[in-house]
Amino acid sequence: RELFEAFPPESTALPEFLPGDRDDIPPIAYASKLPDHEMVIEAGLWNEGVAAYIAAVSFADRIVGMIIDTLDNSAYADNTVVVLWSDQGFHLGEKELWRKSTLWHESTRIPLIIRAPGVGAAGQESTRPVSLLDVYPTLIELCGLPPQPDLEGSSLVPLLRDPEAIWDQPAVSSGGRRAHAVITEEWRYIRRIDGSEELYDLTADRNEWTNLALRPELEDTKTELAAWIPTTDAEPI
Repeated sequence: RELFEAFPPESTALPEFLPGDRDDIPPIAYASKLPDHEMVIEAGLWNEGVAAYIAAVSFADRIVGMIIDTLDNSAYADNTVVVLWSDQGFHLGEKELWRKSTLWHESTRIPLIIRAPGVGAAGQESTRPVSLLDVYPTLIELCGLPPQPDLEGSSLVPLLRDPEAIWDQPAVSSGGRRAHAVITEEWRYIRRIDGSEELYDLTADRNEWTNLALRPELEDTKTELAAWIPTTDAEPI
């Protein structure tokens, strides 16, 4: 309860929101989404919902702190690699959505924190785009195990040593069969099962409010990004 009380709804900042944000987005992007945002607004609970989310994340953060404190006070502090990640991000009203399972920034961006004793400096942050496919190759290298060349991910050890190291590959997120997003530091390109496209300039438009996919002058950019889209999709489980 003290965490809920620490974040009173009336003083909780809401996410940045653009009315009409859906106007330039392919309809298929919303075909299976529930009207959560409309219901939240009708009930007058947007601030409460965001505050509750912050309280929940703060609780998880507290538990992580307890685990790290225990590790630091043990005999294993100097030879234990710690990786903290989550499954997906979460919309809190952005693009008139709540929950997750979209190919936009709010749903595909997650915490990814790696503490590897003796590798890199503490507290460093890298802006390079990476994915959860990279976690296993990273652990293989950190633990001194034989590399497995058939893995799709890449070891993040070079970025742990130097967050500004050259990283010439994007991150790829998938949202079902033939629905993928390709993310670099500058761009997010989305192509869905019906062939519809979205393209966002992440340098000038961090909120992904303006879909540039129909701009003729950006055809070459789309082609370069589309080259990273998977050519085969696994059958649904």
